[in-house]
Amino acid sequence: MGFLDLFVVAVMPVLKVLLVTGVGLFLATDRINLLGPEARNYLNKIVFYLFGPSLVVSNLAETVTLDSLVTMWFMPVNIFLTFIIGSALGWILIKITKTPEHLRGMVIGCCSAGNLGNLLLIIVPAVCTESNTPFGDSCSTYAEAYASLSMAVGAIFIWSYAYPFVYAYASKSMEQNSSEEAPQLFPDSCTEALLPSSDCSNSEDYSGQGVLPLTNSDGRIKIPVVKNTVERIKIIMGKIDLKRVFAPSAIAAVVGFIIGTISPIRKVLIGDNAPLHVVDTSVSLIGEAAIPCMTLIMGANLLKGLKGSEVSMLVIIGIVAVRNIFLPLLGIGVVRAARHFGMVGSDSLYQFVLMLQYALPPAMSVGTMTQLFQSGQGESSMIMLWTYAVASISLTLWSTLFMWLLS
Repeated sequence: MGFLDLFVVAVMPVLKVLLVTGVGLFLATDRINLLGPEARNYLNKIVFYLFGPSLVVSNLAETVTLDSLVTMWFMPVNIFLTFIIGSALGWILIKITKTPEHLRGMVIGCCSAGNLGNLLLIIVPAVCTESNTPFGDSCSTYAEAYASLSMAVGAIFIWSYAYPFVYAYASKSMEQNSSEEAPQLFPDSCTEALLPSSDCSNSEDYSGQGVLPLTNSDGRIKIPVVKNTVERIKIIMGKIDLKRVFAPSAIAAVVGFIIGTISPIRKVLIGDNAPLHVVDTSVSLIGEAAIPCMTLIMGANLLKGLKGSEVSMLVIIGIVAVRNIFLPLLGIGVVRAARHFGMVGSDSLYQFVLMLQYALPPAMSVGTMTQLFQSGQGESSMIMLWTYAVASISLTLWSTLFMWLLS
C-alpha cells in the first residue's frame, strides 16, 4: 500500500478528533457557556465513574481471552517505558530551560504521561473502519480491546507515577512561599546566627546553635548519597494517591479480564445466546457515550490556553519536541527491539498501538493535577493548547509512518 493511501487512512481519525474537540471548545466559550466550569465538572464525574468504566469492562470482556493475554502482556511494560523515557527527557528539559520550581513537576508530567485514553479509543477503531486499512479484517475485533487496556493501564501509571512528581514540586513551591511570608524569629541585629551573642536577648535559649552539621572541606553539608536517595524515594512513594491509582477504569479493567478469561462467567454474559446477554449489551450501550463526552471535555479544557499565560515559549517548544519528535522515534526502536526478541507477536495492529502510545500529546489529567494544587493552571492550559495543536499534524504523520513500517 502506498504512502499516500496510508496517509488518508491516518488523517481521517485525527480529523474526527479535531472536529469533536472544536465543538467542545465552542460550547465552553463565554457566549455559549454550555460546557462551563460547573458543567465540565459534572460531566467529567459521569465519564470518570460511569461511562469510562462501562466502556472498558464491555470491550475487554468481549474480546479478551486467555490466549489473547499472551499477546497483550507487553502493553503495560511498554506504557511504563513511555513514562520512564518521558520523565527522563522532561528532567533534561527543566535543566536546560531552568524551569521555575513550581512548574517542574508539571513539565515532567506532560513529558511522561500521554493521552492513553480517549485519543486511542477514537483513532484505533477509526483506522479499522477505513476501507483500505492495512490491518485486515480482524482489525475491528481487537481495536477497542487494545485501546481500552491502554486507557486502564495508563490511568494507573498517571496517578501512581506522574502524580507524585507534580505534587512534590507543587508542595515544595508552596512551602517556600509560606516560609518567605513567615515573620522573622530573630531581630535583624542578631547577625551571628550560629553563635551565642550578647546582642540577642534570648541567645541563651538557643544553646544548640553552636553545634554545626558535618561539613566537608568546602564548607558544604555532607549528606550520604544513598540515604538521600532513599529518603527521596520514600517521599515520592508517600505522595501516591491510592484512591486515584485504583480508579474506576482500572477496577473495570480487572472485572473485564475476569469476565473474559473465566469461561463459566463468559458463557453467562458474553454472546448472543448467553442468558444474561442483556447485561453486557446495556453496559456497552452506556460505554458508547464515553468517547464523545471525553473528547468534548478535552476541547472545553483547552479554552484557558487561548487566554495566554506566562509560561516560557522555550518550555513549550521543549515539551512539543519531547512528545512529538524524540518519544516517537524512541518508540519505534523499543517496539522493533521487542519484536526482535519475541516479546511482541506478529499482530501488526498491536505493534501499531504500541508505537502510537509514544506519539500522543500530554494527558489532560496533568491539567487536572494542577487544578488540585492550585499551581500552574494557566501554564498547563497553554501547554495543552500548543501540544494538541501540533499533535493534530504530527499524530497524522507518525500514524502514517507507523503503518508504512508495519505494512
